[in-house]
Amino acid sequence: MYRLLLVLLYVFMLSDSVQAKRKKTGNDTLHPKTFNARRSGNTTLPELDEISNHVRNYTAGILSTRIIPAAYFIAILIGIPSNCLVLACLINKIRTLSSAILYFSLAVSDLLLLVSLTLKVHYHLNGNNWMFGELACKLVTACFYGNIYCSIHAHMCISVLRYLAVVHPFLYRGLSKRSCTTWASLTMWVYFAAAMAPELLIHQSYNLNDVGITTCHDVLPYNEEPFNILIPYRLCLICLGYMFPFVVIAYAYGSIVHQLNRSCCDWAHYIKASTLVFVIFFLCFTPSNAIHLIHYARLYTSQQDDFYIYFSVAVCLCCFHSCLDPFLSYFITKTTNSQVEFISLTSFSPTTSTNA
Repeated sequence: MYRLLLVLLYVFMLSDSVQAKRKKTGNDTLHPKTFNARRSGNTTLPELDEISNHVRNYTAGILSTRIIPAAYFIAILIGIPSNCLVLACLINKIRTLSSAILYFSLAVSDLLLLVSLTLKVHYHLNGNNWMFGELACKLVTACFYGNIYCSIHAHMCISVLRYLAVVHPFLYRGLSKRSCTTWASLTMWVYFAAAMAPELLIHQSYNLNDVGITTCHDVLPYNEEPFNILIPYRLCLICLGYMFPFVVIAYAYGSIVHQLNRSCCDWAHYIKASTLVFVIFFLCFTPSNAIHLIHYARLYTSQQDDFYIYFSVAVCLCCFHSCLDPFLSYFITKTTNSQVEFISLTSFSPTTSTNA
């Protein structure tokens, strides 16, 4: 970890010289467009021309070369050790605690997302110049987006399990919870492995002749086949990957809070915990997905791609949720005689059922 820190700091110091070499003077009238762009005359080479000023400013600006990699680096330092610790704690509980299967899947997904950020940190600090080849670019892109949506669906499954335990405790007791959580986890992984296939089939890294760098995923020729089908594909992915789970999660936690408020017992601490989990989920995932939806809608209707800059900033919040998941997985759910028990929220129902 310390060697990684030293390497990243070294690259961070050198990136000023990289940017200085790339700066140009004068007014540019090139047109592009994720950003969009057009190929150069030789279409057999992975090169793009006609990039706009806002693309040029993004690739050389402090936002993408300093702020974004700094946020990713903080997420890596906190998230990787904490998720590894959660995995170590859960590995012995999978056989005895059915909900541990979902928490294990969530931790694996978060860990894969954070590992993919290590190459993205180098990419941004290096002046948005990708140096690891096309295959690595495809894998990092698929891992980055796939595990964001995989984490969202893992939270949806956990919220449904909590909803059943609290609102329908008798149905919850009669379920084969181990089979349900196992199939939910397997379905989630297969679904997103298939959903990320298009990202692995298209070319993701391109040389930008104007600025002399190789971008990874950030600039693509959406006006060409098969890239033009990526826009409706990603719009559908946002709807199924975030909007549908969000509705389910909102209904689940809303029902949990409503049910506990009707109980004669004091569930104030549990209500606060459930509310906080939902609020953090909303704040971390909603901005990036909302901006992503607007970006691709504008790109699809009017070929405007300037919202991608805002998405690049907002998506950092998703990565910070990967740091919070290990602490949210096991939460303060019960207080008895001023003693706090840290256990899974899925262990409780208003009828004092504690088996999961």
